[in-house]
This record gives sequence, C-alpha cells and structure tokens, in this order.
Amino acid sequence: MVSKILIANRGEIALRIVRSCRELGIKSVAVYSEADRQSLHTLLADESVCIGPAKASESYLNVANILSAVEITGADAIHPGYGFLAENAKFAEICKTHGLVFIGPPPSIIRLMGDKNKARQTMKKAGLPILPGSDTVIEDLTVAKKTASKIGYPVIIKAAAGGGGKGMRICRSASQLEDMFPIAQGEAKAAFSDSSLYIEKFVSGARHIEIQVIGDRQGKVTAFGERECSVQRRYQKLIEETPSPFIDWKTRRRMVKEVEEAASEVGYQSLGTFEFLVDKDRKFYFMEANARVQVEHPITEMVYGINLIKAQIRIAAGEKYVPPYALEMRGHAIECRINAEDPVTFAPSPGKIDFLVLPGGEGIRVDSAAYGGWVVPPNYDSLLAKIIAYAPSRDLAIAKMRAALETTTIVGIKTNIPLHLDILSNTDFLAGRYTTQFMDEHLAAKAAEEEETA
Repeated sequence: MVSKILIANRGEIALRIVRSCRELGIKSVAVYSEADRQSLHTLLADESVCIGPAKASESYLNVANILSAVEITGADAIHPGYGFLAENAKFAEICKTHGLVFIGPPPSIIRLMGDKNKARQTMKKAGLPILPGSDTVIEDLTVAKKTASKIGYPVIIKAAAGGGGKGMRICRSASQLEDMFPIAQGEAKAAFSDSSLYIEKFVSGARHIEIQVIGDRQGKVTAFGERECSVQRRYQKLIEETPSPFIDWKTRRRMVKEVEEAASEVGYQSLGTFEFLVDKDRKFYFMEANARVQVEHPITEMVYGINLIKAQIRIAAGEKYVPPYALEMRGHAIECRINAEDPVTFAPSPGKIDFLVLPGGEGIRVDSAAYGGWVVPPNYDSLLAKIIAYAPSRDLAIAKMRAALETTTIVGIKTNIPLHLDILSNTDFLAGRYTTQFMDEHLAAKAAEEEETA
C-alpha cells in the first residue's frame, strides 16, 4: 500500500480523496492555488502546498510545480481526481518516470480513450455497437460534408480529443454543417489544443446511459449497473440516477456483460466509465469511455454499498479487486449537482457564502467543500456540492431529494437549487419519460409559460 498521496485537484473531489485516505490510514497532501488557500481540502489534508496563482495553467495544470510539491512532501502517489490532469497520458507517464504511483489507468489506456474516434473504432472491434460515423478524424469541411451525406442527417460533430460539450454541434442539414464545422474546430482547438473532429449519426429522443467499470492489475474487470445521465444542459449533466427508470433487466445484463468483455480485451485498469446512447427500442451504442473517476460516482456507491475511491487506491497499490459478495443494485439513488450560478440565466455566481446549511438525515449524502464564509472563486467550474438521496424506491428517493433541497440554505451567492426543484416537479421526469432533449424542452416550456403570464 502507498503511504502518502498527493491530491492533484481541488474542491469536493479533493476532499473526498482526503477522507478516503484517512479511512485507509494513508497520509494526504493537498495542493492549492492562491485562490484556494482557504479551501477545505487544504485545511483538512495532513499537509498542504501552494503550487501557484489562481489561473489553472499556472497551478493545477502546472506539472513542474506539482512534482515540486511531491519532492517537498515525500509523497509516493498522486491522485488526479477528475478534470485538470486526470486524463493526461503524458502526466501519467511523468509520474511513472519519477517512481510515483499514478492512481488511475495506465498511460496507454488514457491515450486510447482520449482519442474519441480511435476509442470508438477499438470498442467496435471489441464487440460494442457504435453509431454510424466517420472512421477517421476529419479536418476538412469538404470531407465532412461527404461523410455527413453518407451517414444521413441529422449528424453530430464531436471533438476527437475531448468531451464535456466542447466542439459538439448538431447539424440537421449541409448548410448547418458548413456553418458549425469551423466553430466546432475552433472550440476543440481552444479546449484541447487539437482541432480534429469526427462525425456520427445523431439519435433524437435517446437516453444517455453509462456503465461504471473497475479493473485491477491482475486482469479482472468488473462492470456495475447503469447510471442515467440524460438530464443535461449543453452536454453538462445536472441530475443523475441509478437504476435508470428506462433500462430493463435484460438490457442492463447485456450492457454489463458486453462492457466487461470489451474493457477486459483492452486491458482496462482502475476506474472508468463507458458511455452510451440508448434509443427508444433500448438499442445501445457506445459513445466514449472516460478514463477517470466520474463526478456522479456516488450514486453507484450508494446502490452497491461500495467506496470506489478506496478501491481505486488499493488497485493502484497492486491489490486485487474483490467486488461485494452480492453484486446487485439495491434501492434507488439520485444526485443533484448544485452549482454557483443563476438558476434562470445560468450566469456564474462566484463570491462569498455568508451563510450555509447543508441537508442531512437518513438516506442523504452531501459531497461538498463549501462552508459559511468561504469565497467561491471565479476561476474554476461552478460545482458547489453534490446532494445524493438514497431510498428503497425511485419515488421515495425523489421525495427525499426534494426535502433535502428545500432545507438547503446558501446565502450570499445564487445557486441552481430552484431549477432542480422545478425539474423534480416535472411530470415527465417523475414518470421517467425523459431523454437528452428533456432540458431543452423543459426550458422552452417554462419560457412559453412566463411569456403567457407576462
């Protein structure tokens, strides 16, 4: 087992790793930017080191400064969390070169999954179904138009080197493609330093379903039941739940089996998430795999009674992963991402939290690094907290979540809690009748209502 882990991240995920280290009896080192000097992960870790100014490129993405923190503290492992350097194959290689345990997949897997088009083709060879699309990356508009015509509109353009909605555009005609292609290229270049794109068929009315995997160094891969992630705005997830109200046991069993086989074939190690689009007939198509821990991993932990972060650390130390005796989903879990943003305009709302009351009680879990008096910096993503509700049934989990949100008090900044409460009252959401178009439809309906009453 490793003895001291440097956490190359911030916010709630850094704090989660600190707590998991404590449970395992491992010392933790927090690194922080000048903007995060008073952040909880910095205050609660065993040691902390400032690695630069607020700008991420000069701190959380500054490999030289992170390695200096390793040398100062004597850490023998690095956990990258999610975002920042978590899916940076070069960083994983540097860690290995310096004799550090990188708590994540090996560089070869990170590199494979980071090339979204290559990952699609590899998973196709491994037996996973994929949507019709380009076989190679596309950098030329003429080639893009020929490819889209062959696939058939509507199509979706995606950045080959990354995700998170950057470089993604839906095109329903050749003229739209002509307009959107250079915009998507520019976004991809700015976000990932790579303007390469690929094109695939766009499936209207689909669900976004993902499968959690964990692979150890002995070659054993375990896949868990699905997470439903269809409630999203501009490809950013807002609410996740497990099990999906749409996926039946037969589809679940097939997805888990095929993902386990495909992940085993490529030698997957550590945590990872295989993401799919599922159409109205429950036919599923591989989209991408994220070679890291996901933001929404807590809901899988709740229904399986496991700690994925602790398992990830043990695997990195060379231990064999032993899944729970009864590997089955029990109950229902739902997660709401609480962001520091205006619930109507979605404009970021950084600033000082004057007063804070987070929810609690039976079946409620809160992953957060926020506290009263903390100043939310404007330099990073707006995630404040993840509120997770767990209950024997979906209806009870939703009821618990509503009660939790209604008793959450955050004064001094705006949050999207009103939006979450609104979604949890939507009849289609309550009935489980929602797709990836849900938020567009929901927001359009709300805007129409407000126009009528104005």
